[in-house]
Amino acid sequence: MTSSSDRSPAVDVRSSKTYEIRTYGCQMNVHDSERLAGLLEDAGYVRAPQDSDGDADVVVFNTCAVRENADNRLYGNLGHLAPKKAERPGMQIAVGGCLAQKDRDTIVKRAPWVDVVFGTHNIGKLPVLLERARVQEEAQVEIAESLEAFPSTLPTRRESAYAAWVSISVGCNNTCTFCIVPALRGKEKDRRPGDVLAEVEALVAEGVSEITLLGQNVNAYGSDIGDREAFSKLLRACGNIDGLERVRFTSPHPRDFTDDVIAAMAETPNVMPQLHMPLQSGSDTVLKAMRRSYRQERYLGIIEKVRAAIPHAAITTDIIVGFPGETEEDFEQTLHVVREARFAQAFTFQYSKRPGTPAATMDGQIPKKVVQARYERLVALQEEISWDENKKQVGRTMELMVAEGEGRKDGATHRLSGRAPDNRLVHFTKPEQEVRPGDVVTVEITYAAPHHLLAEGAVLDVRRTRAGDAWEKRNTAEAAKPAGVLLGLPKIGVPAPLPVAAGSGCGCD
Repeated sequence: MTSSSDRSPAVDVRSSKTYEIRTYGCQMNVHDSERLAGLLEDAGYVRAPQDSDGDADVVVFNTCAVRENADNRLYGNLGHLAPKKAERPGMQIAVGGCLAQKDRDTIVKRAPWVDVVFGTHNIGKLPVLLERARVQEEAQVEIAESLEAFPSTLPTRRESAYAAWVSISVGCNNTCTFCIVPALRGKEKDRRPGDVLAEVEALVAEGVSEITLLGQNVNAYGSDIGDREAFSKLLRACGNIDGLERVRFTSPHPRDFTDDVIAAMAETPNVMPQLHMPLQSGSDTVLKAMRRSYRQERYLGIIEKVRAAIPHAAITTDIIVGFPGETEEDFEQTLHVVREARFAQAFTFQYSKRPGTPAATMDGQIPKKVVQARYERLVALQEEISWDENKKQVGRTMELMVAEGEGRKDGATHRLSGRAPDNRLVHFTKPEQEVRPGDVVTVEITYAAPHHLLAEGAVLDVRRTRAGDAWEKRNTAEAAKPAGVLLGLPKIGVPAPLPVAAGSGCGCD
């Protein structure tokens, strides 16, 4: 996938030097961290053990800036590492990502023991900056103002053998008043369709059977290359790739969600019946204040069309509670949309000031007590709906792609876990025959909880796959190596719903 001319110059590093990456924020950061891991391994570093807790030779923070306390979290973690660095000559600390793009020189002023600060546009420079900091014995701060190389042209160390992120665009052309991401990631820049498909084909050749197309505003894809139907064409083209069993994408924007995309989803067999569609608010007044370019009627119209074309689609969303100026009537409109849309799951957030955004200085900031009360009402309603929607799955037969690390209690319950086509998490009885992550099992759903399903009977069928073969080959090859880059968010790259605290998009979702 990557030619030598695309990569940063190789850095002469002793193979015994270890690295750890700590990732905060959205899927784009998780994907960037896979690239950072690939860059470091290309330069001769090896991964630190999972429990290294800052004992690596190089610790990299890939930061997020969309939450109010993001900087406090970063400096707290940097402070924790300061005494370790003082005790270990040669240890290096690097800070990248959105917060680094925003704060720049502030980081080394507040934490002078940091060696490298790099931004969202020049992640490919990390190994060179580390070496320069070592040689010159001073901090290197390098922030590019525009994208130097599309992240997918860089080497990568994927966290999953069977599922992969594929970035189709970076940046965002929207101006949502609560979001700082466009200022940090820049205007949307699209990859050429041929480049995207070439990467997907290369991943499938390696054994990957599930890919997630990724972008800050994924369905706006094509605006930078002058083709308004480019995204639906890309989905259909993915349907022609032999060996690619599952295609997902995140996160779309209602403004750009057109009928041709719905048709492509419905008519392309390997595009999964799952849609994450950020709502943010059900109130037209609040949506206007947010500069979201759709209104309640438009949003519900999209949901209706998707359900008509794909009856079993699981639809998830993001909702912000307590945006400045939100009245009780506005909040009731959000509850109305939740009742009408019947989301399988909703990632709900209490509004948090993002420094540098218009919303941070708006009049009508809502008292914390009021926001908390509304938040609890919304969560209670969505929990009820999620449970009801999951109960409808009982008795259905589903094909699950076996997952790795998604069932925290699987060892105790003698179960395994997998993802249904609609991305619901299912825990199933472990069969007698070997089942590997990436393999596919057929089960019957017997029980529903609000956030997962159970298949308590015997597995109906096990299909060994090339993806399972790839997992086995990689696992065997790495058995003697240190395990696990510390990415912070989804360890295996599968497009599973993220924890509530993390969100499912990149600021503007």
